Amino acid sequence: MRELTYAQAIQEGFCEAMARDERVTLLGLGVPDPKGFFGTTTDLQNRFGPSRVLDMPCAEAGMTGITLGAALNGLRPVINHQRLDFALLAMDPMCTQAAKWSYMFGGAMKMPVVFRMILGRGWGQGPQHSQCLHSWFAHIPGLKVVMPSTPADAKGLLISAIEDDNPVVFLEHRWLHHIKGHVPAGYYTTPIGPARQARSGKHVTIVALSYMVLEALEASDRLQKEGIDADVIDLRCLRPLDANLIIESVKKTGHLVVADSATGQVGVSAEIITLASQHAFSSLRSAPQRVCFPECPTPTAPSLAAAYYPRSGHIMAAVRKTLGMETDETDLHIAPGVELDKPNPAFTGPF
Repeated sequence: MRELTYAQAIQEGFCEAMARDERVTLLGLGVPDPKGFFGTTTDLQNRFGPSRVLDMPCAEAGMTGITLGAALNGLRPVINHQRLDFALLAMDPMCTQAAKWSYMFGGAMKMPVVFRMILGRGWGQGPQHSQCLHSWFAHIPGLKVVMPSTPADAKGLLISAIEDDNPVVFLEHRWLHHIKGHVPAGYYTTPIGPARQARSGKHVTIVALSYMVLEALEASDRLQKEGIDADVIDLRCLRPLDANLIIESVKKTGHLVVADSATGQVGVSAEIITLASQHAFSSLRSAPQRVCFPECPTPTAPSLAAAYYPRSGHIMAAVRKTLGMETDETDLHIAPGVELDKPNPAFTGPF
């Protein structure tokens, strides 16, 4: 079985899409950089030329506006923002223009553009470089929002986003770029919308997204040793949201924990709990729990990371609470030598 890293899968997705359709173009600050935008755009300019893989100035709103113009004139552009935080300077063209275009013209006009952004923590990224604001985009009608957690989905959802005739926000957690997994060769798509059943269980439903899927699966492994089987759902897409899979799982287990790498208030976790409350209330046997960031900006100092960022132990604690079990202090034990600001020893810096 062929394995690629998440970053390699995205790079391959670009190659497949650009080879199939000459209208696909990549734009963004650092796209042709030798380090290849976290390794995801490596060698693309050499292969497809500078007219299709373009470096851009540090002018987020301007280059996003140019991208919208390119889409309206027949191209299928992907605009790359190195950090979600930087893309906030371009909220107007994304949320006020691109998201509304098809609606304002009765569906006669298309806006085939992908807004690609990186989010997440690591290597001392502080409050201005590690925000997880995916809920913002998922709140906007007219935008589709995807957050793949596996290499296979990263490639398949990227190609689906490029094929889509309307704007898609494609979000990658930077801690996922190094993980490996099976990735089918060739051109394929993963549908935008359906969630993924990452693990089947009967005692509790854990809904997670992006990097938190890995933490949820680790929590599930540890809980299984105690006889607790978790139904783990990888959300994959925030808009459209696969409500049916969540509701059916909650009806089966009667218990719900939501794990999101963002603050909880007015976020995706609140939406999921609302869904369960509206459509599976009679099945719930305990109050749903959510595992999210504290309600304050993200820290820079690694010493604060342990107190700020939730991990598998926090998910386990939430599962115990929803099942009416006693807490176990060993859930949150941190092994000697583990630095919670780094995903693994291979991670040496922001690029």
